[in-house]
Amino acid sequence: MANVLDLAAQPKPVRDRLARLGIMQPNNLLLHLPLRYEDETHLYPISDAPLGQGVLVQGTVLHSEIQYKPRKQLIAQIEDASGALHLRYIHFYPSQLKQLAPGNTVRVLGEIRRGFFGDEMVHPKVRVVRDDSSLAEALTPVYPTTAGLSQSTLRKLIDMALESLPLNDTLPPALLDRLNLPAFGPSVKMLHHPSPELPQQVLDERTHPAWQRLKFDELLAQQLSMRQAYAARRERSAPILKASSLLQAQLLASLPFPLTGAQQRVLAEIAADLQQPYPMQRLLQGDVGSGKTIVAALAALQAIESGYQAALMAPTEILAEQHYLKLAAWLEPLGISVGWLAGSLKKKAKQEAIEQVAQGRIQLAIGTHALFQDQVEFAKLGLAIVDEQHRFGVHQRLALRNKGGSPHQLMMSATPIPRTLSMSYYADLDVSVIDELPPGRTPIVTKLVNDARRDEIVERVRLKCAEGRQAYWVCPLIEESEVLQLQTAIDTHVYLAEALPELTVGLVHGRMKAEEKAAMMAAFKANEVQLLVATTVIEVGVDVPNASLMVIEHAERMGLSQLHQLRGRVGRGAAESSCILLFTTPLSDTAKARLKIIYENTDGFEIARQDLQLRGPGEFLGTRQSGVPMLRFADLERDSHLLDSAREIADELLANDLATAERHLQRWMAGREQLLKA
Repeated sequence: MANVLDLAAQPKPVRDRLARLGIMQPNNLLLHLPLRYEDETHLYPISDAPLGQGVLVQGTVLHSEIQYKPRKQLIAQIEDASGALHLRYIHFYPSQLKQLAPGNTVRVLGEIRRGFFGDEMVHPKVRVVRDDSSLAEALTPVYPTTAGLSQSTLRKLIDMALESLPLNDTLPPALLDRLNLPAFGPSVKMLHHPSPELPQQVLDERTHPAWQRLKFDELLAQQLSMRQAYAARRERSAPILKASSLLQAQLLASLPFPLTGAQQRVLAEIAADLQQPYPMQRLLQGDVGSGKTIVAALAALQAIESGYQAALMAPTEILAEQHYLKLAAWLEPLGISVGWLAGSLKKKAKQEAIEQVAQGRIQLAIGTHALFQDQVEFAKLGLAIVDEQHRFGVHQRLALRNKGGSPHQLMMSATPIPRTLSMSYYADLDVSVIDELPPGRTPIVTKLVNDARRDEIVERVRLKCAEGRQAYWVCPLIEESEVLQLQTAIDTHVYLAEALPELTVGLVHGRMKAEEKAAMMAAFKANEVQLLVATTVIEVGVDVPNASLMVIEHAERMGLSQLHQLRGRVGRGAAESSCILLFTTPLSDTAKARLKIIYENTDGFEIARQDLQLRGPGEFLGTRQSGVPMLRFADLERDSHLLDSAREIADELLANDLATAERHLQRWMAGREQLLKA
């Protein structure tokens, strides 16, 4: 049996398709668990079969034919002693026509529904019944698959794995007793072939003890692998960045505001990390407007004062340029050379910046993804700072980190990471949180307004700007979309300029040239433009304290993180600020839920927690998942108790029982090692 399970012996197309599913080794088959189950253990008489759920019926084919009107389809009728049932296939193969030849006895599995000509099944599973055809003894698993890999092939391989591979436990019995978890072998067998007596709800909701065991095992493997990555990082060497703090003191003395207690706390955590001989990998979280940029600037000064360079990378040119202008204003008076490197730079200017970085004449380089292109070489990179880190892929962040051998790395995010996500997917990082806003900020009032009241909102903008304040009007798209039929930034700009002739109305969007965007943002900051129509390019980093009104078009189309970020562009001064969310009806249930959350909450962490419940972890992780295995079975919100236990047990095993930790990782991570390289 073992040689049959040698996946290398399978035909190459099968091997390739299995690899697409993450099945590289026979052991991976055991953990390829069903998405759902079909019940082929019980036959219903046709007339008694319930509607709207998967049922198995058996009958004799009375007739079958291919019809061509109103469209090509295969129609058949079967009958048993209790009644008749129509079968309809819109997509079909010649083999199905052969199976449904009149006179054949067939079993069909599907949902019965009321049709124009009576009860029918559409696209049911069908097979011809022989005299010795017995019913299944367990529910039939339906596995996640990929094009070209049939359920029957997967079932055959998985059943071979269940019969031939050892299903011994990776965890000691005393630990399982303590956690009240069942053994691995019986659990995995049950999940592949559950008894038909089990309530379907228990299987669908994954609350059965066997599911709890597999979910715990997965979370434990994730925690162990993350801790290994954390430990491996501490084995690498990095520059020890000891600073005299002279430059930091000079910068702090020049600022018109003091640091908050939270900023001082996280700065101390970062400063301590930078003095270690291994690379810092710290995630700095802070809600919109909490003051992450000044913390980053002070960290960069510690590197610069120690004789090293620092780099700050942002995901968009408009945000990178905002950072450049702000940091240059802070640091150049201290004698620090701050350089700018972005894709839009003219060839000569870009080449000059690259040469200055390579010679060490630029002490702080700020830019977009242009910073990690091959031709950019740093003379002595000590600290890499990545803003809005979830927008970058693992490989992009690694490319910047590798510019200097092994520099310290500070990742910043204004999208707060919910606790459960931080504990699982970010367990390989140290996390600092700025949980305090600077004093003098006024709370932002959020209003939900139907698009039908647009004229009232335009009047509100007029009054606010007449008081000397400024406003943003944000649109989701640049040009007309036939699919979404959304108002566009360009059209809105024309409309508002006509409706408010006494105001200077500006426009900024992602397709403008960088210098045009920069000029418009500078004019807005100088109050030469009172109303700025923009796409979501202004989502992060824009800081205009005089802007106190934000209008967001089609708010129902945007994600919670984006809405929260946009709202954070106002309320940055002492003036009372408002954010008006314009929505168009009818609203989907998800859109209603999103708008309710943003209306009721101003705390970014609470918004993120509720957003995680709505959407799952993918959006928060951005492209980080390409470097960390995603959870296949555990649900972070529903299974948070298992995550707490997994964290505790991971610490215990790594401290006292490395053999068990290694055995457990081998089962769960074998064949998936490349996912952990980053």
